[in-house]
Amino acid sequence: MSNLDWEASHRARIVDAARSWIGTPYRHQASRKGVGCDCLGLVRAIYEEIAGRPAEAPEPYQPDWAERSGVDRLIEAARRHCGGPVPFAQARAGDIVLFRWRGGVAAKHAGILTGPDHFVHAYEAAGVIESALVFSWRRRIAAIHRIPPPIPF
Repeated sequence: MSNLDWEASHRARIVDAARSWIGTPYRHQASRKGVGCDCLGLVRAIYEEIAGRPAEAPEPYQPDWAERSGVDRLIEAARRHCGGPVPFAQARAGDIVLFRWRGGVAAKHAGILTGPDHFVHAYEAAGVIESALVFSWRRRIAAIHRIPPPIPF
């Protein structure tokens, strides 16, 4: 299999994994497909499934953790697990997208790109859904990261 074929297959697996969570109810700090998850739980579960290793477990957090902490914990964790950020122009289906609600606060929301204009995320009002990456979402993008390939055995 060529590198291009392998990459396309890897990205398709990530998108399929993300879409398999659609319909899961929103549950703060949860990460169980069909039972409940928040955006972090969704991304952590997909990372573990695809990369073949668990992402670090976060400490308990309140819904307003990003506004109070002053630390960009999502971006720091993404760098530890996925390496440096990807420029928006190079974003592809299967990449992790992190959002910042407003300037000066930490990134607080995460999802998986399913194409250039859509992403899957756990949204408090709707559970896990696939949304259009419209302007109101695009302008809030704080970082994009790539899920690494699985560790060979």
